[in-house]
Amino acid sequence: MSSKTVLRVLFTCIFGSLFIYSAWASTRQPVWQWGGLDGPDRYWTGATLLDAYFGFITFYVWVFYKEPRWLARAAWLIAILLLGNMAMSAYVLIQLARLGPQQPASEILAARNP
Repeated sequence: MSSKTVLRVLFTCIFGSLFIYSAWASTRQPVWQWGGLDGPDRYWTGATLLDAYFGFITFYVWVFYKEPRWLARAAWLIAILLLGNMAMSAYVLIQLARLGPQQPASEILAARNP
């Protein structure tokens, strides 16, 4: 299976899951009535967690592309899933630090790590 097909399947599943869960949660409670983690509010808490972790997976797709070594890929996956945006911002800062003085920041987006 090509990488384009894998990405299409992954992001179709993410979109579909979020759409279906959000629609389902909306039938239980309007989003503007969310009030916390207990009781009926758990539906939107679940939707928020799904959204966050799917965002982590989306970011990790880029990390997977950039990192050629399996150990680094696995370590970053664990870090992102456990630490979320802290790990993601650390990864971007590391990528920026690897740039030469004349290289634009856009270089980190498509260039794979050595």
